[in-house]
Amino acid sequence: MTDLQMSLIGGAVVFVGAVFAYNKWQEHKARKSVEKAFSSEHDDVLMRAGDAGAPAVKRQEPKFDAAGAAGAAGKGYGAGGDSGEGVDRIEAAVAATISGDGDSDGQDHTAAVELATSLVDPLIDCLIPLALEAGARGDKLLPLLHTLRHVGNKPIHYIGLAVSGDWEPVHRGGVYTKLQAGVQMVSRTTALNELEYSELVTRLRTLADDIGAEPEIPDMIEVMAEARTLHRFVAGHDAQLGVNLMSNGAPWAISTLIGALEKQGFDVRPNGGYGMPDGDGGMLFTLSTNVTLGADTTAHLTLLLDVPVVAPARDGFGNMVACARALMGRLDATIVDDSNLPLTDQAIAEINGQVLEFYEEMAAADIPAGSVRALRLFS
Repeated sequence: MTDLQMSLIGGAVVFVGAVFAYNKWQEHKARKSVEKAFSSEHDDVLMRAGDAGAPAVKRQEPKFDAAGAAGAAGKGYGAGGDSGEGVDRIEAAVAATISGDGDSDGQDHTAAVELATSLVDPLIDCLIPLALEAGARGDKLLPLLHTLRHVGNKPIHYIGLAVSGDWEPVHRGGVYTKLQAGVQMVSRTTALNELEYSELVTRLRTLADDIGAEPEIPDMIEVMAEARTLHRFVAGHDAQLGVNLMSNGAPWAISTLIGALEKQGFDVRPNGGYGMPDGDGGMLFTLSTNVTLGADTTAHLTLLLDVPVVAPARDGFGNMVACARALMGRLDATIVDDSNLPLTDQAIAEINGQVLEFYEEMAAADIPAGSVRALRLFS
């Protein structure tokens, strides 16, 4: 073997070794990047109000129940709260503005625009700018935008930069130079995941081609990290608070109970349960009979407050306790905890203090209870 051949072989070995080392270094960098993005050790703005996102509420009877929605659903007739109604009201307001069917009064229109703009929210949405190649009319954009309104169970909303210079919901008659999509990163039960995000990107690119726009897609790793952070907050603050009424004598007949509850102010809800109206189309709290739909009697009622979706100013807990006390006399009942022990005034006062602390914690995270953000996250 000649010296030239030896030199060529040696050079090839060095080159292959360098390529191998470079690939290993790139692999190491990628792994570290992923580990950093998915780590839970980073500073978490949403968690500063509490400990690792856990509720700052001591559990006692009755207690804040992070699994309250699932537990109440298992009670059957009249079960649990449903904050989805609040989101439905928000969606209706946005739809009225987008379709041009809202109130023509300028002040009402401005309020609807502000509400719609809050639905593309940098705190809880993944924002995706869409640069239009040319100005586009809302009449042509709306039918195409409506083809992509959800990914998984996460809603997607759009706003447009009008020729007036204001961001507003896309509506018929408007002309827009830019669009922005916002996909909600978290629902009450799940966070946006990699599969959903991949589906979103694929469908959004198709939509962008149809409307003549160029999307600016955020990095998936960063979006997934933000979604998990937000979901830890939601899971840690998914609090429901129940107060129970137990009959002092024979079980109540459902047919008689319905009349008593209606006199107390309850409305029958679409699912057959009962809700106490808040005066603005929503519910302060709900009531469960704890029996199946076909049952004739019950000896146990549960009033349930979905804490994060009721604004502090509405005093959901205070009103729920007042209602329970009124029903005590109307139904000959006793207010009890989950162990069927009488609930004292002192215990009620302590729980009220915890509710106030809970509201402060949510406000500190810039997600006040009962706000549009809270209604969206806890739907």
